[in-house]
Amino acid sequence: MESKIVNIPDISCGHCLATVKREAGEVAGVKSVEGDVESKNVTIEWDAPATWEQIEAQLKDAGYPPK
Repeated sequence: MESKIVNIPDISCGHCLATVKREAGEVAGVKSVEGDVESKNVTIEWDAPATWEQIEAQLKDAGYPPK
């Protein structure tokens, strides 16, 4: 399993975090999406067939590009 901790500056509330979790979770292979509104950090864990590039693209399309 791969994992990555990313900062998503556009997270400003619980609804934003819920959207990030939902959108990242829609990528086939994503196992876990956990985050914190105050730090704006999100930890994503995934297995194949998911790739970081797919997850990053999904988040960008949703309006929450990771830094």
